[in-house]
Amino acid sequence: MIEMRALSADDWRLWRDLRLAALADAPDAFGSRLAEWQGDGDREERWRSRLTMPGSHNLVAEVDGAPAGMASGVPAEDPAVRGLIAMWVSPAARGLGVGDALIGAVADWAKTSGASELRLAVYEHNAAALRLYVRNGFEVASESGVERFMVKPLGDRR
Repeated sequence: MIEMRALSADDWRLWRDLRLAALADAPDAFGSRLAEWQGDGDREERWRSRLTMPGSHNLVAEVDGAPAGMASGVPAEDPAVRGLIAMWVSPAARGLGVGDALIGAVADWAKTSGASELRLAVYEHNAAALRLYVRNGFEVASESGVERFMVKPLGDRR
């Protein structure tokens, strides 16, 4: 069973462990690099700050009580838009629906917070992520030659 857990600043150790695992597992999937978050970059106040970004919604998916993935929803300049960032599913949990559940939870949060659209950026070489996003209703809005910018309409904001 997949359960979602919204994180607070006090959950920084869990977020840290998952983020470091994500950056190690999929270094070509993120704009950040593992080395940026290790050594001098690995500070409690930095991790807490990331979890208290104004207007953000940070989630960990758990399968049978164990952390299996993560994602964040963040505000955008346009008040009708939210962004999906830091999406990752652990290799052991892939194929179990964790990615779909994380996207659904972030989309629900975005809609509840007044957004009519959820946006993300994904590297063009990340075929598995592209398939996941298309399966969950995202469409390519534009391309940069390196990234695809995708959008998911959230429908009526009621």
